[in-house]
Amino acid sequence: MTVDATAQPSYVCGVGAAPLTYQTVGRTFDAAAGRWPDRPALVVCQTSRRLTYGELQQEVDRVATGLLALDLQVGDRVGIWAPNCLEWVLIQYATAKAGLILVNINPACRIGELEHVLKTAGCKALVLADRFKSSDYTAMVRRLAPEIDGRGRDDHLAVLQPGKLQAAKVPSLRTVIRIAEDVQPGFLRFSDLPTPVDAAARRELDRLAAVLDPDDAINIQFTSGTTGLPKGATLSHFNILNNAFFVGQAMGLRAEDRICLPVPLYHCFGMVLGLLGGLTHGATCVLPGEGFDVEATLAAVAEERCSVLYGVPTMFIAELDHPRFGDFDLSSLRTGIMAGAPCPIEVMKRVVGEMHMAEVTIAYGMTETSPVSFQTQPDDPLERRVSTVGRVHPWVEVKIIDEAGRVVPRGQQGELLTRGYSVMRGYWGDPERTAQVIDEAGWMHSGDLATLDAEGYCNIVGRVKDMIIRGGENIYPREIEEFLYRHPKVHEVEVFGVPVPRLGEEVVAWVMLKDGESASEEEIRDFCREQIAHYKVPRHIKFVDAFPTTVTGKVQKFRMRELMRQELGLQEITSA
Repeated sequence: MTVDATAQPSYVCGVGAAPLTYQTVGRTFDAAAGRWPDRPALVVCQTSRRLTYGELQQEVDRVATGLLALDLQVGDRVGIWAPNCLEWVLIQYATAKAGLILVNINPACRIGELEHVLKTAGCKALVLADRFKSSDYTAMVRRLAPEIDGRGRDDHLAVLQPGKLQAAKVPSLRTVIRIAEDVQPGFLRFSDLPTPVDAAARRELDRLAAVLDPDDAINIQFTSGTTGLPKGATLSHFNILNNAFFVGQAMGLRAEDRICLPVPLYHCFGMVLGLLGGLTHGATCVLPGEGFDVEATLAAVAEERCSVLYGVPTMFIAELDHPRFGDFDLSSLRTGIMAGAPCPIEVMKRVVGEMHMAEVTIAYGMTETSPVSFQTQPDDPLERRVSTVGRVHPWVEVKIIDEAGRVVPRGQQGELLTRGYSVMRGYWGDPERTAQVIDEAGWMHSGDLATLDAEGYCNIVGRVKDMIIRGGENIYPREIEEFLYRHPKVHEVEVFGVPVPRLGEEVVAWVMLKDGESASEEEIRDFCREQIAHYKVPRHIKFVDAFPTTVTGKVQKFRMRELMRQELGLQEITSA
């Protein structure tokens, strides 16, 4: 390949008016409570709880004191396995102030996944809800650690004291705390945890505030990949606090704003962009429910007069298409974030036009980068906000490289790499897998295919692993998806490849139709013909009611590929 030495390289480095903040989350939290003690900090719609920054600080300090009373030491890991609730917020800030590392556990995980997370992170304590949806968390913990109610112990105690658990499968775990009021053998109730913050406890919190370091690990988030067990991305105070601030700054977030958070707190979207984003700007965070519920979200925006709404594209699509969408007054909305997956252009236009979110931003990143690297600005031209993920964040470097590791010219596709303050410390306890994604120069390899234009706007083409190679032609699923969204009957669509012997891969489209609509495979293909290249026209089309997704709403194409491969009786094609 001939490289044009005069071409502008695909490298950008963000510069901001505000400097990076070298501070812990605990100190930032206390400063916010001191500055805005009477300003609303949190609204929990499902329990009608409302706390000001001053009231939230009192609750957080009590929980932090309670955790320290359980003989937890600085650097110990505390798991949180619960849907969105007040206790989740309290644990997030309390662990930060106590010098503990919060381990986020997917509310949808099952016993095997729970065991992997607890063992990999070495959790010493676990805070859990009693149940959520079809998951009985208490029962699953009993199955994983039957020793908790006395079974397998020589003394056959009916009640296990906090800190005394010794479970064969999760040897690090000592204490389990339930967010429930009924008494269960071996479990500590969350309501029993907070203790009055006396003078001695206050001195200990003050001492910790003075010795904790912004570069200390504060959070482990397990990222699910297409293969292998989830990896624990380890993030510091410095990572997430600065990212939260700059995300809010890009949106024009201000203290008067009220942020509706239907996204899960267990993920960076809710915990960093949401809670910490609100904290760093003095805004109010509104939790509409334990999990995403379309009507509850619309009601929360209307009743709480939210000016900011977060969500992944599938959430916004569900809100726009809800039968009672027109019954809710959304005129208070101004801005928000759409992230977590590529945003269909037509959906973005509807969000701006029908949800009053004229200043909505698109954000892109990954858990390993705390998470946001690119974001649109409210004053970006609409065309830029519906067709790109914006420009690079302040104090973040990005480059686009080819397969040989060379930086490509602007406009050429390649893998996106990130470097800077936001890059994680590494995967917890796994230096080998860390070295696979962070190179010797400190660049985090995203696995995403992207382009940079002359003005620095980034377009995410797809995943390196999702790219379809058919008969030597490179096919990018998102291009086909964007085209199919123009079909008047299409509600959502996902495109991916399945292996075939001669061509290597064939294009597959899974299509969700709008309510009341019907269509045939040939109708969809006819829509494509003469509009896109013949090799991009889906060979297989499957009409579905839903896509397999993570709890954050990210579509799992690897599962769709496997299901379709099995349905078609295809074998994986491997190279020699």
